[in-house]
Amino acid sequence: MQRPTRPGPPSGSPSSVADRPSFVGRYPALMADEERAALSRIVERLRVEPGRRVAVPDDFDAADTGGIAGRVEAEPQLARGLELLAEYQDRLAAQATSGVLLVLQALDAAGKDSTVKHVMSGTNPAFVRVHSFKVPSAEELMHTYLWRYSVRLPERGSIGIFNRSHYEEVLVVRVHPELLDRQLLAADMRGPDIWRHRFDEINAWERHLIRNGTRIVKVFLNVSRQEQRRRFLERIDNPDKNWKFSAADVRERHRWDDYMHAYSEVLSNTSTHWAPWHVVPADHKWYSRLAVAALVVDALMDIDPQYPRPGEEERRALAEARAELEAEPGS
Repeated sequence: MQRPTRPGPPSGSPSSVADRPSFVGRYPALMADEERAALSRIVERLRVEPGRRVAVPDDFDAADTGGIAGRVEAEPQLARGLELLAEYQDRLAAQATSGVLLVLQALDAAGKDSTVKHVMSGTNPAFVRVHSFKVPSAEELMHTYLWRYSVRLPERGSIGIFNRSHYEEVLVVRVHPELLDRQLLAADMRGPDIWRHRFDEINAWERHLIRNGTRIVKVFLNVSRQEQRRRFLERIDNPDKNWKFSAADVRERHRWDDYMHAYSEVLSNTSTHWAPWHVVPADHKWYSRLAVAALVVDALMDIDPQYPRPGEEERRALAEARAELEAEPGS
């Protein structure tokens, strides 16, 4: 971590280091506790307070950067975040008592794939599982709607990423209620209370996961309608990005207001004390990557996994192994 040699901000500086939304140590005095506090400030800035009624997009600025001036300022902060992520992931795998589930929800072109690519770039792929949930299969439709997500939860010691998730069942299915026909539900299960019931069921399921060692980090990448349009046009105009574009994306864009209502309901009803939502501004990808890295690192620091220490028998076996290796000819 690079730090300037000067001991602090210039005399008369209008703001202190503690006021800045950064988790890079800018001065020698900023040690681990301050770095952790700075991380927490980022998390709290993005967190949807449980019980709060929110409205998307009115309550959130998709272009917000948390006071960071631009990509140049963000790059060392992201580098530090990825360094911490790699360190804590190694400990998580070694301890193997907890898992982390990163839930990424967003509209098309909000940057889900690129977020995963950049934020997880320094991690050990052996302990990361990414699942992108598409149209459910015939087998999945024969089970309850949470079944296919349950079987892809991260193992202890691993980080799982749901690129789209169980929340599709109260988002895209709500915008397109005809999809309920494929779920083979009895008529009395499709009443006007179905979404309230699903919110309650999802909250209870997530609480069960938390109590059994799976930490959940829920992220809504909030992209503005104008920025989504710009990215769609870029995908059309750039031959190297044509494969990312589908005419269905534009058709879904016509349901923008319906999706905003659905997301408002999800954030209002499923941001809980045990698994709160975080709304990450996504118009600037450099900031959304930094923010998601901060959220994952914060969760890992909260778990605080430790390398297991060998017991007496294991220490004896290690000593014997060392003696055997040192006794080899030519050593």
